[in-house]
Amino acid sequence: MNTTSGNLAETGPIVAIDDLDPKQYILIKGAKVHNLKNVDVAIPRNKLVVLTGLSGSGKSSLAFDTLFAEGQRMYVESLSSYARQFLGRMEKPEVEYIRGVSPAIAIEQKVSTRNPRSTVGTSTEIYDYLKLLFARAGTTYSPVSGRAVRRDTVTDVVNYIFAQAAPPDQPTERVMITTPLLIHEGRTLEYELRILLQKGYTRVVIDNGTTDRPDRQVRQIEDLLELPTDELNALANTAPLELLVDRGTVLLDDNGQPDEDTQYRFSDSVQTAFNEGDGTCRVDVVSRGESQLFSDKFELDGIAFEEPSVNLFTFNNPYGACRRCDGFGKVLGIDPDLVVPDKNLSVFEGAIAPWRSEKMSEEFLKPLLRNGIRFDFPIHRPFKDLTPEQKDLLWTGNAYFSGLHDFFVWVESQTFKVQYRVMLSRYRGKTTCPECRGSRLRKDASYVKLTGNDGHKISITDLVLMPITEVAAYFRALDLPATTQKVAGRILVEIRNRLDYMERVGLGYLTLNRLTNTLSGGEYQRIKLATSLGSALVGSMYILDEPSIGLHPRDTRRLVSVLESLRDMGNTVIVVEHEEEVMRAADQLIDIGPEAGTGGGHLVFQGSLRSEERGARSEEIELAQATPHSSLLTPHRPVALPFHSHTLDFLTGRETIATPTFRRKGMHFIELKGANENNLKHVDARFPLNTLTVVTGVSGSGKSTLIRKVLYPALARLKGEGSEEAGRYSELTGSLDQITAIEMIDQNPIGKSSRSNPVTYIKAYDYLRQVMSEQPISKARGYKPSQFSFNVDGGRCEVCQGEGEVKVEMQFMADIYLKCEGCNGRRFKQEVLEVTLHGKNVADILSMTVDEAITFFREADPKMADKLQPLQEVGLGYVGLGQSANTLSGGEAQRVKLASFLSKGNPNKGGTLFIFDEPTTGLHFHDIRKLLKAINALVDQGDSVIIIEHNMEVIKSADHIIDLGPEGGETGGYITFAGTPEEMAQLPEGQNYTADFLREKL
Repeated sequence: MNTTSGNLAETGPIVAIDDLDPKQYILIKGAKVHNLKNVDVAIPRNKLVVLTGLSGSGKSSLAFDTLFAEGQRMYVESLSSYARQFLGRMEKPEVEYIRGVSPAIAIEQKVSTRNPRSTVGTSTEIYDYLKLLFARAGTTYSPVSGRAVRRDTVTDVVNYIFAQAAPPDQPTERVMITTPLLIHEGRTLEYELRILLQKGYTRVVIDNGTTDRPDRQVRQIEDLLELPTDELNALANTAPLELLVDRGTVLLDDNGQPDEDTQYRFSDSVQTAFNEGDGTCRVDVVSRGESQLFSDKFELDGIAFEEPSVNLFTFNNPYGACRRCDGFGKVLGIDPDLVVPDKNLSVFEGAIAPWRSEKMSEEFLKPLLRNGIRFDFPIHRPFKDLTPEQKDLLWTGNAYFSGLHDFFVWVESQTFKVQYRVMLSRYRGKTTCPECRGSRLRKDASYVKLTGNDGHKISITDLVLMPITEVAAYFRALDLPATTQKVAGRILVEIRNRLDYMERVGLGYLTLNRLTNTLSGGEYQRIKLATSLGSALVGSMYILDEPSIGLHPRDTRRLVSVLESLRDMGNTVIVVEHEEEVMRAADQLIDIGPEAGTGGGHLVFQGSLRSEERGARSEEIELAQATPHSSLLTPHRPVALPFHSHTLDFLTGRETIATPTFRRKGMHFIELKGANENNLKHVDARFPLNTLTVVTGVSGSGKSTLIRKVLYPALARLKGEGSEEAGRYSELTGSLDQITAIEMIDQNPIGKSSRSNPVTYIKAYDYLRQVMSEQPISKARGYKPSQFSFNVDGGRCEVCQGEGEVKVEMQFMADIYLKCEGCNGRRFKQEVLEVTLHGKNVADILSMTVDEAITFFREADPKMADKLQPLQEVGLGYVGLGQSANTLSGGEAQRVKLASFLSKGNPNKGGTLFIFDEPTTGLHFHDIRKLLKAINALVDQGDSVIIIEHNMEVIKSADHIIDLGPEGGETGGYITFAGTPEEMAQLPEGQNYTADFLREKL
């Protein structure tokens, strides 16, 4: 549907959808899934197409429930009938037809893995390539001498022998090839010698010397056997014995090359020596008295090493997993943060908590204080200012004092006394495994290193603990020796590509070791996007659900380039999105609307945004007259149907979110000092109360760490509400008495049960059950409110237990839910459904949307309408009252929680601190306006609000901004700005990323 010319007046023939070519378009005719109103859409192939519209207008119904569902169903149809019997009942979406569907790949926001072993490295397959790289191209180095470990081959030994050949004008060199004389279990030396004699060996070497002055005597086996038995067997314990396998002269031919016969003979002898001596062989150069030991085992410095293999680097395999933490990376150990809780104190002031008591101080602390001057230890310097070496010294100790490690070993030896058991439990916590440094791999995996031409060595453990940006920089600069490059070339291409995609989707601040289940929905989705790019499919249809979530506008530009790469490979990329930057980059914009819920489901606009802006007003675009179903399409210009488009109004500036005329000033503050969790650099942050504070910064700059990991748990523990461990910080001060409660409104699902829904969450359903039980039929039959509950036996359908659907387990595939045949999906028994209120039974009411229900209850029961009002205020008018909580998106779940506090029932009104984590997720501009109105209502009633947000509309509406940065990951973690939006906009250009984007909005 691209505009081929900027001239909008150009008229092209209007084509019916049936006449378009499915090789050029993906054609959807008559889509009626959920709230879609018989929609026809032609999506051009191999283009970047953005689907937009109000939240709940039907975008996801079109993209996921129609297009993707059909793509998946067609894939299942292509399987054999045997495979299909397990997947039999995948229902066809409600649509007349879909033509030209490519293989479909959906990338959604849900973090679908809870596996404690899944990491960013394994999810993106980068780790699989790293394992292969180290197994094939890695060199093992001994931790003792730092030399490379290798096996000696027969060729190595023979080459060494011929390297000893004397120059032509000197006497020839003689060598002896020996091997340790092994006495097998259950045999005596005498017995062993007789066997060797039978094998044809005649001499042994007895070493009576020392390591400095070897004294090696050659003795005949027959002579030794004539010795008395006791004396002979005692010989085995007094001196090392070696079997003489061969001795000979090192001969060269006329050309100075090794003599062929001699070469064969020595090769044969060395092989025999390796066999007899269990892999060990010695070569003595007679005239020089030199001796060289060779081994065909993989060992050095008395340590036997494992040969590099893929399993050695696999922490999901018992062979490669760290022995101490079993491949989890964490152990129950001594938590350094509990041992030194206040980092501002010096050692002299009692920074080390367990050494504060009189007894412990006398035994452990006093020696350090008395002798510190001898090894230059600053006992009066605050702990946080000590160097890493000085901090390590406190743990390891030295000749003058016992360190913390020794102290806790001693405490553990005293655990038969109860006070020491209590003491130990006080300092225990989940800590990074000291053996594998949290990399989950066995210790000897870190002995295998990759060595570049510059001599720089790096292990797989080092790589997985570095941020991806640093890993990518290392691999870009890596230059391997020619032989290694041949082996590793192909693997390096894959690794570099995937790391590059991870940087481009804005995840350079993560480490490969980061657990997948600790990622946000947006991060997880972008990881899947990077993985899809890495596998480089062509001719597929990618359907993405808001990939820009959690991205700062700076990073959104990079994301757009990634989506364009995916398109340029020859794929159709369909993105459900509200982010302005992504919409403007689209080849084609499809707007579904005009309103949400039942007011949506129509195609409002389709075309290129660039041409729409050139036309400046959508009214000027010649309307394709909408027939009862909009089947008239024009492939040569934008199509605007006779509906009002909120999206175009915002994009062309006709509609805006107003900037507040004044900023509220906070009279009270809470101050968090010395936060240094994750990448935070000992920051001090002041949060004004009774205002709207927005915390901003690029992705990975430390926003979530500051608020979710430090401030929220610290406040919750102070109020006695939370059990979560707060991140590291020094102190929390300020007007803490002004806060009576603290609420984290995040995007986690609102209920674990599939029977949980918006009305039960905001407690409106209790009132509805009461009303239903007061109806005449209910009174006549003696129904109590519990009869109308789908959580307890009584009125609910017993086949599906009030769920309305039955789960069919699919063994090796995702479970499928089918409508319950007992109640036909209505959840209640027939007799309960006979009770009506204004002609509607309880199942009818639950199937209404919030907007429909409010209209209905205005007449039927105004009190119920008031209870539902908050759901409408936060922009959830389109959600079904009985819609299962686990079908709500993250953003919707968050707004249901907000609605529950807007309702009259919050007992801590005026004293609550609300924390929102990206509340604009999944919201159209039009809905953001509603959301800001609801959040401002909380502030106006005296509550305080802190929002973590990237959306510029919310940032410009803040009373106070705290910006973290300047970059993500290790280069972030500083507070770069605190103040009002106007003050931020005055920062010099290029100094602050957020300020540069905010300036345009103000």
